[in-house]
Amino acid sequence: MVKMTEAVTKSAVVIPQLIVGLGNPEPKYDQTRHNIGFAAVDALSRAWQIPLGENRKFQGEYGEGIAAGGNKVRLLKPLTYMNRSGQSIQAVTSWYKLPPESVLVIYDDMDLPLGKTRLRLSGSAGGHNGMKSAIAHLSTQNFPRLRIGIGKPKDTTNGENSESISHVLGRFSASETQLMSLVLQFVVECVEFSLKQGVEKAMNRCNSRKDEG
Repeated sequence: MVKMTEAVTKSAVVIPQLIVGLGNPEPKYDQTRHNIGFAAVDALSRAWQIPLGENRKFQGEYGEGIAAGGNKVRLLKPLTYMNRSGQSIQAVTSWYKLPPESVLVIYDDMDLPLGKTRLRLSGSAGGHNGMKSAIAHLSTQNFPRLRIGIGKPKDTTNGENSESISHVLGRFSASETQLMSLVLQFVVECVEFSLKQGVEKAMNRCNSRKDEG
């Protein structure tokens, strides 16, 4: 018989099986701050040599293969537009019968300073429309997520205003682009660590990164 203390402390290790990057399709949204989730999945695709192709059944760009450490992994960029991202995610999880906690969602966060990363096992949408849709379609907020800070516009007076919208849909400056390419390298390392050691252990590494400069 398992002792009660062992049962409580021995929590399951969460290993992602589906990694989703949030963004908007169409060339006009390429390289925008709001599409950093797409850029992260592209970086993982390159690092692991897993090609992405349009999959109509999944309403997104999809690929599967072996990641670093030998784990089988699936990559997804929903092509449903941000506020319907959950449809695409649910299409994959339903088809492969994946539990919500095996889905790692990567997306932009205006409340984090530029380049900061935050990995969590669960949480609310925090006002992010893509995450609202993901939570609605997975019927839970208990799935891991990796937020990438895109900073706030310099002249914000109210939270939801035209400056905020133009900020998230704007492109990074040359110096910001240099920083974000380093951040994306770090994101790849972070996800690889999650696959090998589990999300909870990876949180210590991914949330303590100090920005240079």
